[in-house]
Amino acid sequence: MAGDLEGFHFEQRHGKDRVRVARVWRTGAGRNFMVEWDVSISLFSDCVDAYARDDNSSIVATDTMKNTVYVKAKECSEQLSVEHFAILLAKHFTSFYKEVTAAVVKIAEKPWERVYVDGQPHEHGFKLGSEKHTTEVTVKKSGALKLTSGVAGLSVLKTTMSGFEGFIRDKYTALPETRERMLATEVTASWRYSYDTLSSIPCDLLYFQERYKDVKKALMDTFFGPPKEGVYSASVQSTLYQMARAVLAGFPDISAVQLNMPNLHFLPVNISTKDNPSMVKFNDDVYLPTDEPHGSIQASLSRFWSRM
Repeated sequence: MAGDLEGFHFEQRHGKDRVRVARVWRTGAGRNFMVEWDVSISLFSDCVDAYARDDNSSIVATDTMKNTVYVKAKECSEQLSVEHFAILLAKHFTSFYKEVTAAVVKIAEKPWERVYVDGQPHEHGFKLGSEKHTTEVTVKKSGALKLTSGVAGLSVLKTTMSGFEGFIRDKYTALPETRERMLATEVTASWRYSYDTLSSIPCDLLYFQERYKDVKKALMDTFFGPPKEGVYSASVQSTLYQMARAVLAGFPDISAVQLNMPNLHFLPVNISTKDNPSMVKFNDDVYLPTDEPHGSIQASLSRFWSRM
């Protein structure tokens, strides 16, 4: 929250980070569902006196915020998406405390996945996956909403159908042009929904969970292309744009998407000695994987009216 304080411009917020909570839902039929969330809360509130006058009477204690996460998780008798839980928390803080003008809640969901035994889904067994489902929610006391979802740590790779040609060459350039290389990246993506008030969000508590799966599938399908022939990538930049475009084209309630796709290199290996000049001669087969250093490519794509 910003304002003037003793002749200075002053901005402040406070909150609680790394609140870890797991919630299990047990059905009458015997199947269990579970989530593990890492919650961060940040409150904008009228508590300037705590900074300037040693008066803590307007502070929501961060320990109270932590406890609230567990209370609200307990109250969720039905399975719900990480987005809906973040909205629930933010709505609580802005409505329950008169001092709080806005709340920002960020949550990362740990990727526990149901295991299959003998081809059958296990009723209560889970294994840890890779990429994380993320969300960031901002709710104002007026009911105004900003909702962003995302995926972090989505590692993808293809062994062919990628190249890099026609780039600027000068006296510092050593990289050869190629139409045949491996392409690997770890995708971090976020997308903003067009819902801008609490009253406008879908009532289905798992709506955003299904949306997350669908967006992730669109990203991967665009990266890889059809299963037999694939799709050629002229650069990470080109592939990134096509992935972002596929999200906006496929989901009308998403107004903007942002992608960060580092180019994780697989370098051709050639080894020679004086006695053996062809100890290892590269033939699109042996590579040195390395991510230090790596290329950094990121961009955002939005509809003209979006404010991402």
